[in-house]
Amino acid sequence: MTTARDLLFVSLDVPSARPVERGDLSLALAGAELVDLLDAGAVALDGDRVVPGTGAPTGDGPLDEAGAALVRQEPYESVEDWLWRRGDGLAAAYAAGLEAEERSGRPRRSWLARGRADTSASAQPSADAPDRRHAADRWAAREPVLVGLAAALGIPEEAAGEPEGLADDTEAVLAAVHGALTELEAVRQRRRIEDAAFDNVWRAP
Repeated sequence: MTTARDLLFVSLDVPSARPVERGDLSLALAGAELVDLLDAGAVALDGDRVVPGTGAPTGDGPLDEAGAALVRQEPYESVEDWLWRRGDGLAAAYAAGLEAEERSGRPRRSWLARGRADTSASAQPSADAPDRRHAADRWAAREPVLVGLAAALGIPEEAAGEPEGLADDTEAVLAAVHGALTELEAVRQRRRIEDAAFDNVWRAP
């Protein structure tokens, strides 16, 4: 199990302060992958740059795919740039991976089809019970990385303090995730204002 997969289960199973937008989840999943790559020695941070390491493959398909996607030429890539590039469509990719594991083979309504996570029981992709239980156990233990990433998405509904016991590089990744989410929300807000202004022009007499 990886932090990204655990985070996906948490986003499905734990009530959030607001609906989890697909773009927000994608950025957080990219951050989760980067944390796991750091732990595996596949990358290191040099300031805000993601430097490829020498760690062996993890054996997890999506995580190894993330490692293979690293920029391997100087000046390398900033953490923020990694989040935006790797995060493009990442939530949908993880959802598709879970849906592919369905045992029934029956089509299910896509829980990300409309741009935000649908957490109703009929919309959730299933997975092996041990996988989901692993995520629940990690959440119950208040594992700092998982808690920090979830908090960036507004999970859970009640306010939580800053997670403790994080390595400096992990804290840098979490800070970058928060920054990217703030930037994404600012883009949405500008679009809402522009759309409202456009509508007002057409409504004017």
